Amino acid sequence: MKLGRIAFRNIRRNKRRSLLSGTAILIATMFITFMFSLIAGMLDDVESNIVRYVSGHIRIRNLEYDENEQLNPLHLSVVDYEDVVQRLEVEPEVAAVVPRTRFFTAIYRNDRTYGGIGLGVDFQREASVMRIQEALERGRLPEKGEKEMALSAGLAEELDLDVGEKLTLLTKNKYMGMSGMTFTVTGIVRFLVTGFNESFFLVPIDTTARFLKMDNEATEVLVVLRDRRQVDAFTEKVTGILSDMGRDNVSTQPWNRIGATAGWMEYARTAYDVIALVFFLLASTVIINTTMMVIFERMREIGTVAAMGMTPREIVHLFFLEAFYIGAIAAFIGVLLGIGITLPLSKVGIDLTQSMEGVGFEVNPVVYPRLNIRSTVFVFFYSTAIASLASFIPSRRAAKIEPVEALRAV
Repeated sequence: MKLGRIAFRNIRRNKRRSLLSGTAILIATMFITFMFSLIAGMLDDVESNIVRYVSGHIRIRNLEYDENEQLNPLHLSVVDYEDVVQRLEVEPEVAAVVPRTRFFTAIYRNDRTYGGIGLGVDFQREASVMRIQEALERGRLPEKGEKEMALSAGLAEELDLDVGEKLTLLTKNKYMGMSGMTFTVTGIVRFLVTGFNESFFLVPIDTTARFLKMDNEATEVLVVLRDRRQVDAFTEKVTGILSDMGRDNVSTQPWNRIGATAGWMEYARTAYDVIALVFFLLASTVIINTTMMVIFERMREIGTVAAMGMTPREIVHLFFLEAFYIGAIAAFIGVLLGIGITLPLSKVGIDLTQSMEGVGFEVNPVVYPRLNIRSTVFVFFYSTAIASLASFIPSRRAAKIEPVEALRAV
């Protein structure tokens, strides 16, 4: 207890030195707290975008579709998809079930042909998944059964199209014959993810069925769960349900096991872990160097207390307590400042549009940091521990020096 009081007194007495050491710890802790939040926000965005735009939590497709996906195999479809949708919608674990028909097409306009990717969707069901209404920039969404489309903002700019104008689509239908249909653009949508704005357009799924000669067929059915942690267990349940329905020609895949998607997420997590490790090492270096420098500069003080009868063990203990107190206070303030930076940015976001050019469409150009309580608490204890442990080596070395030699040190 006596050493604790002495440690506090030394901290108050040497304000400049304590402020220098504490500031280094504070800045390092604040920086790590914010970067962890930024990384967590990026990963959450990637996962959310994959679930919303690509695969749902569980994707149902024809068994042979994936092997032939690049050929746009419309004949390898989920037949009578409405039966599947209605059966899965009643499950308590399910938040939404959406059918989609993806197809590649040529867009004919002003004597020129452009490439595009069409997505036949049920706009009502997609309200809670793709949230098209929130992405609507101007105009309105297409109506069921009509020859109307919602055009992505980037594609609209490339085609020089606006609401109310028409364009003709040409593509191969289910039977490999050519189909053409003229659509009216009723709305322009701007999605959060850049890549989705470059070539996608949305049309009612029933209109898509007429266009592609797919009667009550969809290329995929996506299931979104209320709790993503149930994805593996519910995938098995879906497989059983479909088997009971006689749907043995379809596959059910969880989002985190779909080829490129799973690989991308694994790569992203690994990359972010490496980045976090680098930040930790940099911050640890700052904390350790500052702590060791402060102790080595106090050789005269060490000689004085040693001459007064303090044992080497007590000297080490004293400097440990000083480093612990400074580290704990500075780390606490640093964490609070990190939280103070993160919370406002979690609302307004950080615009990384220029940095994200050329990046896959799963990444949002505006990143919203997300505070993770577990990692924030870990950062606090980590910074405090590093500052405390960093005092051992120099203080033990200094405590072994004879008092006369320590008093002579400049």
